[in-house]
Amino acid sequence: MTKTYKKFRSRVGALAIFVLLGYSVLFIRLFQIQVLKRAEYQEEIIEQAQRKQILQANRGNIYDRKSKPLTRNVIHYTLSAKPRLVEKKVQLATAISRRTGKDKNKYLKKLNSKKEFVFLERDLQRQTLGALETENYEGFNIERKYRRYYPQEHIASQLIGYTNVDNIGISGVEKDFNKYLTGESGWVIKTRGWKGKYQKKGGSPYQGPINGNNIKLTIDVDYQAIIQEELEKRQLETSAKAAIGVIMNPQTGEILALASTPSFNNNRYSDSNPNSHRIRAITDQFEPGSTFKIVAAVAALIDKKVRLNDEFDCENGIYPYYDIVVKDHEKFQHLNFSQIIKHSSNIGLIKAMELVGPTALFKTARDLGFGTPTNINLSGELSGKLHPIKNWSRVSLGQISMGYEVGVTAMQLATAYCAIANGGYVVTPKIIQQIVNHKNEIIYKESPEIVRKIGEQKVSDQIITMLRSVVSEDGGTGNKANIKGWDVAGKTGTAKKVTDGKYSNDKYISNFVGFLPASNPQLLGVVILDEPRKPFHWGSEGAAIAFSR
Repeated sequence: MTKTYKKFRSRVGALAIFVLLGYSVLFIRLFQIQVLKRAEYQEEIIEQAQRKQILQANRGNIYDRKSKPLTRNVIHYTLSAKPRLVEKKVQLATAISRRTGKDKNKYLKKLNSKKEFVFLERDLQRQTLGALETENYEGFNIERKYRRYYPQEHIASQLIGYTNVDNIGISGVEKDFNKYLTGESGWVIKTRGWKGKYQKKGGSPYQGPINGNNIKLTIDVDYQAIIQEELEKRQLETSAKAAIGVIMNPQTGEILALASTPSFNNNRYSDSNPNSHRIRAITDQFEPGSTFKIVAAVAALIDKKVRLNDEFDCENGIYPYYDIVVKDHEKFQHLNFSQIIKHSSNIGLIKAMELVGPTALFKTARDLGFGTPTNINLSGELSGKLHPIKNWSRVSLGQISMGYEVGVTAMQLATAYCAIANGGYVVTPKIIQQIVNHKNEIIYKESPEIVRKIGEQKVSDQIITMLRSVVSEDGGTGNKANIKGWDVAGKTGTAKKVTDGKYSNDKYISNFVGFLPASNPQLLGVVILDEPRKPFHWGSEGAAIAFSR
């Protein structure tokens, strides 16, 4: 060994140990990064270099029976941010303010919040977004979405319903069939480029969105527009509180129009009274009055306790019935059963029903669907009110025969009359024709459904003949519902409303149910006016006129 080596040996050794330790530390660290924490760091790198972008699916649309669109999807943009990641807060707030015209401090307040995530703007149109779409701010996100638009505006608004800001159905068909209308979102992986913008590259993982299913309703938007126009007109003419209308095909149970007024524009539903949003034909029940007399008529004819030509003394219009006094709207003397229905005599009907009895009346009312839901495919339907016989008083037989002490919906009334019009078959009302998926495949369809048979064809024919006389013959209460060139059959109804536990002398329900042509009914209509002023409170003066139009 040279003197020089001996002189620097300790230093060389120390340096070698230092280098060896350094390499050992680097090796250990490298091992830690590449082996022990590889997944963790890899995830961080991917998170910084890549972004998973959600691809929104189109919400399915709703159409009428002739494929006329009742909904559309309009593109809009949502601006959001993760405040802790945004460094250029003032610049971003200024840029958004410049495009929207709103105070930049509104955005600065959100960007300076402690929240993990904030919405800066929603429902922006593309022209408003402008150049903001091409600018890049860390922690800032622009998401393309779809907003619901209703091209028919107030037409069928209660039935169609509406969606919230997240495009989720919260009313009507939009709500009840939300799971069908909502699609499945897709996604794409975008890679960060040299300018900091995320872009889709060839071969990037990708899953396309699946659009929601389209729904075709049974309604005809032309019928719907007509009935809404007439309801609005008649409500205004009679100063009624509200009006309800239903048009059905009595042979199939398909609903061609379902309306109530006041209505609203579901593009601006938040500006309207929530009471106008419900589907009154299924959610509101009332005592119908004389339109319920067909139940008594059917019970009497099925039970064969009364024949059409059997006569009854109508007591010249006043009849003490246990502890109440029953009156007719005119002073009738002797009427046969057919004339009792034609002239809507309360006294004559009560006397006929005393021969039939409560059991047959209750059974017929239940068989025609009263006191139970119709099972229409819409939420919120009431079952109505039909007390069991054990809860009846001694005047209940007469009161129920006249359409009191019961609660019905417009849909129940329509369904019951459908059973008369189609030969005795109670059918389930249909509102959905079919649902079609993104491949144009039918995944759901509602076909005509018979619930039960009521009596023989002969009974239906007899009832139709009586209802035809109500409209077509002199003295019939439904003369003003007659339509020139058509054989209309129907029945008027007038009922006092209950106020503070007793029947009011000022508040009434005016209603009419009719169908045509009487020989082979294809259309059935129900019109109800809630609290029209006198003399329009009579079914013949209020609802019947709206039907004829």
